Amino acid sequence: MSGLSKSLTRSALRPVLIGVGSLILFFIFLEFAVRFGLINQFAVAPPSDIVKAFPRLFAEEHVGDRFLDTAFEAVIASVFVALFGISAGVLLYKVRILRLATETWVAAFAAAPTVLLYPLFLVIFGRNATTIIMMGFVAGLAPVTLKTLEGLSTTRRVLVNVGRSFNLTEWQLFWKILFPSALPTIFVGVRLGLVFALINIVGVEFLINFGGLGALINELSERFDLAGTYAAICFVILVSVMVFMTTERAERWLTSAG
Repeated sequence: MSGLSKSLTRSALRPVLIGVGSLILFFIFLEFAVRFGLINQFAVAPPSDIVKAFPRLFAEEHVGDRFLDTAFEAVIASVFVALFGISAGVLLYKVRILRLATETWVAAFAAAPTVLLYPLFLVIFGRNATTIIMMGFVAGLAPVTLKTLEGLSTTRRVLVNVGRSFNLTEWQLFWKILFPSALPTIFVGVRLGLVFALINIVGVEFLINFGGLGALINELSERFDLAGTYAAICFVILVSVMVFMTTERAERWLTSAG
């Protein structure tokens, strides 16, 4: 048993080690490419300078406070996305004529570059956190709606028939059979909505130079602080990776619990 557990541990660690090793090799190549002039040093900062800029982000640029601003906006937008997206998906499932009329439009809206709507939202809400939250909400709404509709529509018909054989009401049928069956798919939609919302929130912060991490990247780039700009971008990427990993683990737990 111990040998089996060791082999499983090694097989699980191998992809992680390969991924980390590949990333390190890429940074080494990038370092030498910039240092020897293969890549313009005014376009890309050497990775060593980026690493050195990280402490400065915390000491001088207050990146922790900026992160909290962005996190607050992302949480509020995600709550709105989950509430309204799931409700819209349920509505489309229940009202067939509405689904036939709007499903294609919702799918098209999911692929649209909604970040371009930010001037309109600036006019409506002003240059403040409300604009950023609403932009994140709009960006994440369509994936949650579509995944909710998909989860409810793909519930096995035999489960619905069993519920009706027990004379369940429509309300009981939804909460005891349809919703639990669709929950893993709905959670995938919520995760996609969160990612879309976070991307748009940081993007709008950058465009209007207001808020948290996006505004920090804007300020650093305007000061021509190349290493600091890339360090801030790397910090945003790390935050996105952590959010993705956390939601992925939550989804696995939810699926296994179901």
